[in-house]
Amino acid sequence: MQELEERRTYLCRLTPDRALESLDDAHGFLSDRGLLTRTPDSALPSFFGACHERPFAPGSRGFGSWPATKYPWYFELAERPDVHALKVHRGKSILLTDETLTLVDPICRGELERMEQQDDWSTLLRHLGDAGPSTPEELQTELGLKAKDLKQLRYPLERCGAIVSRTLRIDLPDGGHRHTSELLRYDQAYPERRRVAGGIDELVVAAVGAAVFAPEREVRKWFSWTWLFPDDLVDRLVSDGRLARPEPGWVATATSA
Repeated sequence: MQELEERRTYLCRLTPDRALESLDDAHGFLSDRGLLTRTPDSALPSFFGACHERPFAPGSRGFGSWPATKYPWYFELAERPDVHALKVHRGKSILLTDETLTLVDPICRGELERMEQQDDWSTLLRHLGDAGPSTPEELQTELGLKAKDLKQLRYPLERCGAIVSRTLRIDLPDGGHRHTSELLRYDQAYPERRRVAGGIDELVVAAVGAAVFAPEREVRKWFSWTWLFPDDLVDRLVSDGRLARPEPGWVATATSA
């Protein structure tokens, strides 16, 4: 466990001497770990946690707790073509590489199909299918929704991966610009199916590898799809030799352990 802890401290950049120094450095960190949460809220590697910078507003919560100058790197990194931001970390943003997107691809497509069959969500999903990627303002006008109503509709759809939100820059007549979001169905954001098999088993193994090791009780809480997570999943992955328990209550990939 001491060796695993030392490896995790180094690879997940948990000490100030390993702080992210540039956007390219952050891209290398993501490529190395495969996925990054935005804030340090679990054993998964965290972008803001690796910044090791004073918060924007010390002592505050929310945005004020973000790194004072490095926080824009997260959003700039999300715009790179080989980086993918989804809100499948229990409704919170997580960055994925091309490789880890492959693992969630079949899950998100399955969730899109499931949600499209439910009356509460089908209207929005089918409208996006017909109209194409749309801003919240367009959806409010076209569907006759208030901002609060649209927020209540989009949250569970983003949480399960059925829709994807991307930042959109709008140029203004005076030469300035403003930012809004653009909502897409998952199959509009990623029209081509990933060719490598993915799924919850593969995702859990990759996520444990990204964390180096983690509390076993935490693993099922990392992603939104708890209904896809059978009670015996970790036991089965250990039995198959894909995960290991270096100590009771802890898991690591078999190769790491």
